[in-house]
Amino acid sequence: MLIFRWIATLLLLMAAVSFAFYAGTGQARYKRFGLIILKWTLIAAFVFFAVLIAGRIA
Repeated sequence: MLIFRWIATLLLLMAAVSFAFYAGTGQARYKRFGLIILKWTLIAAFVFFAVLIAGRIA
């Protein structure tokens, strides 16, 4: 559980840094990279919470 929290926090931090680079440089590759990281972080979080909810139901 703690490892998942650290990984999710680091991924969100990486996405924020990517968006900051995009704001600073205007290069679209940083925005694209940040969106990819954010998308997969949210997908992983939804799957993680779905497993937790399924475990409570069963």
